[in-house]
Amino acid sequence: MKYIGAHVSAAGGVENVPKRANEIGAKAFALFTKNQRRWEGPPLTKENIDGFKTRCEEFGFSMDQVMPHDSYLINLGHAEQKQLEKSRKAFLDEIQRCEQLGIKLLNFHPGNHLNKMSVEECLLRNAESLNWALDKSEGVTAVIENTAGQGTSVGYKFEYLARIIEGVDDKSRIGVCIDTCHAFAAGYDLSTEDGFKAMCKEFEETVGFEYLKGIHLNDSQKELGSRVDRHDNIGEGHIGLKGFELLMNDERFDDIPMILETPNTERWPEEIELLYNLVD
Repeated sequence: MKYIGAHVSAAGGVENVPKRANEIGAKAFALFTKNQRRWEGPPLTKENIDGFKTRCEEFGFSMDQVMPHDSYLINLGHAEQKQLEKSRKAFLDEIQRCEQLGIKLLNFHPGNHLNKMSVEECLLRNAESLNWALDKSEGVTAVIENTAGQGTSVGYKFEYLARIIEGVDDKSRIGVCIDTCHAFAAGYDLSTEDGFKAMCKEFEETVGFEYLKGIHLNDSQKELGSRVDRHDNIGEGHIGLKGFELLMNDERFDDIPMILETPNTERWPEEIELLYNLVD
């Protein structure tokens, strides 16, 4: 079964997210548990925590279908020790907030090498950071998101994600989220049946579908292999409806949160309906 939703605003408190997700017809959702553009956020209150859990239950959201995103400031592969320690501390806080809310997944970007270290060194540092954070927490799986390859970001090749996973000690607490726009921008042509099959084959052989924990559903404003991260609404970009039809009818993408991050948020209800209608 497919569980489609969107990255919903947590304005006014995380306890408001499940109701907003329900209002757009979502069966899954993403959120920020604090301001994504600040290093620190106020602690979650009992009201936040209890309200979130109660409303997830009220609106029928399983914690298996909730996948928050961490702060955009965090770089677990940072070359400079001071900034690395700041990122690790912030990431651990994100995990602990998920623990408090009963959330099982935390999505993150693998960061940037900033031309201060090699890609390989940055990937290894990501794994070291994950080991540090996972050792100090429990119950939450860290979910690496593939990137578009813009700037000095790492993680745009499946082999890079596999390299991070290889360095993580507790394989039961590491996973991957495929962003369709990022994959297309990085050169994986999921817009055609042959391209989609090739992408899935490479993912299976390099990473393994057992590590797939989520999907970000986004069309791409930019061309194949552009390495530019510009999301578009479903069916209106260079991926087109065919790519999403293939994805929606592939059982390997069942039972995981599938999250819209498309730019026109007012269209999320119709995009959710559109995607479900693509299922044969």
